[in-house]
Amino acid sequence: MKYYKTNIENLKLRETTIEDIPLILSLIKEIAEYEKMSHEVIATEETLKKSIFENNRAEVLIGELEGKVIGYVSYFYNFSTFVGREGLYLEDIFIKPEFRGKGIGKELFKVLGKLAKENGCKRMEWTCLNWNKPSINFYKSLGAIAMDEWTTYRLRESEIDNLSI
Repeated sequence: MKYYKTNIENLKLRETTIEDIPLILSLIKEIAEYEKMSHEVIATEETLKKSIFENNRAEVLIGELEGKVIGYVSYFYNFSTFVGREGLYLEDIFIKPEFRGKGIGKELFKVLGKLAKENGCKRMEWTCLNWNKPSINFYKSLGAIAMDEWTTYRLRESEIDNLSI
């Protein structure tokens, strides 16, 4: 198992294994609750196993402080036609409330930045809920730019089914 060191003593980010699936699902449910979107979570241990570990569709890293789980990040690599290069898309970054405001988020971003650089990525992108002002302020402090001219669209499974007929 690979660990990524940070500049905070005893804070590590580690790769996940198939044994972490229940923990990953639990953390997904925690972020969904924070985002007031618990009703949206349909992921199961089986779907996570297939997507993350069998089909390699995403990467998940677990944050641990002194051996205690304090959060996670999930990401995948995408491609920008404009740049003609890979990008890192951050699906989730979640730090448990009692560990926020301690510089942990910045350390997790540093690890992601290192991974992006090592993999030739020219961009890192993610979305943030409009009401989440603490996160918005944090992202701006990193130098991130809100892409206000873009709107995110989503087709759900039923709409995809309708298109694939």
